[in-house]
Amino acid sequence: MQVYYDNRQEDIEITEEIKNLIKKSIAAVLKIEKLDENVEVSVSFVGDEEIRKLNRDYRGVDKSTDVLSFPMDDEFILDNRILGDVIINTKRVMEQAEKLGNSNERELSYLTVHSILHLLGYDHMEDEDKKEMREREKLAMMELSIYR
Repeated sequence: MQVYYDNRQEDIEITEEIKNLIKKSIAAVLKIEKLDENVEVSVSFVGDEEIRKLNRDYRGVDKSTDVLSFPMDDEFILDNRILGDVIINTKRVMEQAEKLGNSNERELSYLTVHSILHLLGYDHMEDEDKKEMREREKLAMMELSIYR
């Protein structure tokens, strides 16, 4: 597995431990989905304003969010190993972690799991789809031994 990191924020120090946690979170999703780990993913850590602009420009929603997923577009796939891009809002990570009584690391892991599932085609727009996605998230978090 190849994970490319891009840190464009100053809220959370992105340590080797955090990078390893992100990688383990991706691996957990691939394991529960019975997929080969021979994949590439880009993970960017950004602030509130940047993710708001991305959300506005690419989804037409002019507000901040916690994570965005950009699957590799079929039209541009040169190699099936490339899953796509994950954009994590570290300010929102800290806010949600505090609100839920979690560590920043647990929240980063959950958002990574959530986003990778999106890259694999899962969604939560319809109730049935949401139920299925939540079950996959639960299985991945259990695989990581951090399900609450």
